[in-house]
Amino acid sequence: MAPFVLLLTSLLLLPCCYSLQMCKDSTYPRKINTTLAFCGYSGKACCSEADDLAVADRFTKMNISDPACADIMKSILCTQCNPYAFELYSKSPNYPVLCNNKLVAVSSPSNSTADFCTTTWNTCKDIAIPNTPFAASHALSTKLTDSYGSAADFCTTAGGSASDKVVCFNGGMSVGFNATQPAPAPQGICMEKLFNNSYTNFVPHPDGSNRVFLGTQSGKIYLATVPPQGSGKPLDVDLANPFIDLTDVVHYDNQFGLMGFTFHPYFLNNGRFFVSYNCDKSKSAACAGRCACNSEINCNPTKLGSDKGALPCQYQAVVAEYTVNGTAASPNAAKTANPTEVLRIFTMGLPYTTQHAGQIYFGPDGNLYFMMGDGGGGGDPWNFAQNKKSVLGKTLRINVDIMPTKDEADNLTLWGNYTIPRDNPYYTDNTFRPEVYSYGHRNPWRCSFDAERPTYLFCADTSEVTYQRINLIEKGGNYGWRLYEGFNLYMPQWAPGPNISLDSVDVIFPVMGYNRSEVNNNLGSAAIVAGNVYRGDTDPCLYGRFIYGDLYGNDMWAAAETPLSSGNFSNDRITFTCSKKSPISCDYSGNSTLPSLGYIFSFGQDNNKDIFYITSKGVYRIVRPSLCNYTCPLEKADTPLKTPSSPPPTAPAVQQPSSGYRADSPVMLVFASLFILIVLRF
Repeated sequence: MAPFVLLLTSLLLLPCCYSLQMCKDSTYPRKINTTLAFCGYSGKACCSEADDLAVADRFTKMNISDPACADIMKSILCTQCNPYAFELYSKSPNYPVLCNNKLVAVSSPSNSTADFCTTTWNTCKDIAIPNTPFAASHALSTKLTDSYGSAADFCTTAGGSASDKVVCFNGGMSVGFNATQPAPAPQGICMEKLFNNSYTNFVPHPDGSNRVFLGTQSGKIYLATVPPQGSGKPLDVDLANPFIDLTDVVHYDNQFGLMGFTFHPYFLNNGRFFVSYNCDKSKSAACAGRCACNSEINCNPTKLGSDKGALPCQYQAVVAEYTVNGTAASPNAAKTANPTEVLRIFTMGLPYTTQHAGQIYFGPDGNLYFMMGDGGGGGDPWNFAQNKKSVLGKTLRINVDIMPTKDEADNLTLWGNYTIPRDNPYYTDNTFRPEVYSYGHRNPWRCSFDAERPTYLFCADTSEVTYQRINLIEKGGNYGWRLYEGFNLYMPQWAPGPNISLDSVDVIFPVMGYNRSEVNNNLGSAAIVAGNVYRGDTDPCLYGRFIYGDLYGNDMWAAAETPLSSGNFSNDRITFTCSKKSPISCDYSGNSTLPSLGYIFSFGQDNNKDIFYITSKGVYRIVRPSLCNYTCPLEKADTPLKTPSSPPPTAPAVQQPSSGYRADSPVMLVFASLFILIVLRF
């Protein structure tokens, strides 16, 4: 009989407030020490005092004669200061989305209305408003009635519908969130086993087909074909002919190896892809970058001491460019790549042997994101994660399409061949490294963009002592380490580096996570592993939920955002089991009803948006819930076999992130022991 299990009661994090706040320029709202004189915002806002004065000046020049309309227009102009300004201005850069009766607002103060759009129309439609933000592009008049024929016409343009999934403005300083309910809660996750070998990186082919790339910690990347759902076939991997073999340049042991790889958004045209790996400069002359501990951050490598027999910065973090050009008639047809490095993008010496992350992926903006850990040493003793001049403990964002001039590279002391995107949050701030996109991370080694909402970038950050966490990464955000470990204050046992006052930082707290003791009372959990937002159609009850788990392989979560666009996620723990029609039989230990996955190293998402588990015992895929006797009322009775077709070779593709860390070994026991050593150092 199939196991009967219940989805555990959800625990809402941060019940007092919503956490996905973002300004129009994609930055996190700044902390302000006073109340804005005109707009009235306090605590956090997207306006400085100078911005507030500019809003006041624009309002004064409007010279609105009607007091009621003036109050409404003032509140609308001030929404650019609202902490949710990014979502509010998602439909137009000129005005916020106004709540109307098509978009039911929730969690709104009592003095606001769910039909603020109609209220705005009724109050202001015949009032002259010079320089109104709602003027149609062709309109010369200042009245709403000259641009719109009716309230319905106006609110079709300025209001939000239930399908928009956006935040809307309710008047005053309040916002409303889309009240569309998530799919029915899943009873559990049903999976099938597709392959026995173990990998640590999973990246879909950029051609949109059913092919994927699987990477190993030792430095090999394989091209594989994913069978259609319901076919009963296993994963097809040509083990004899890897796509690329970099074992001669990758330093591989229980802490180092191939960290990740990703394909250029225009790979189908240019054949470019990028690999993140570690090398040992004592064994290779090509492995020689500047040490992350240097005079720019007031760090002296001679004071670090050795770590497990390794000298400071002996091991290097590398990002290198490779190509498939010349191996086939087109990049889309390539089954192997040229193993000769095209260009060294980034090289940096690591101060210690742990917590160096290394995942890379292209964002929807076309820039390369590079996750860097705090450098290790236990508790970030030198406080690299909060040091603005260090790239350790950071999300880096760089441009690999435009190369720097020699003067640019020298003046900015770049770590290789790349340039800085001009919209990086600290591009003009000389107190920061310009590569920094976010900071205050301990070891952000599993990240993914939501395929439907690319502004949502989820990253797991493993704990030092207590709290395993999932962060939503925002431009310029500070995620607290080493001042905080999740929600908890953290005090390192040894801290020769500089300390920072709590009052001087504006921390973004996790949106999901768990305490180590919740997972295993004896040992605690090993490490949190971030997955993906489920956007497939195989299990409709999982749709829109963020899937993640713990490395030990016994605990999983499927978190729903409620309400939509709020940044507030449930922390729903969920059971799982193996399909009775799995192409490869799953293992079970003892009397457990849970399949024995070994260690979960990473997750992956293919071009069908199906989610895969990459574990020490093989590769697994989420399948229809009914195959495990789970009930989902939205499941289709007969799901047809679906194999994605390839788009034209010239079609651009925005690449999902690679799952960048660790491992490869044909002997599972040895492999698992190596990986668990990594985890226990986190």
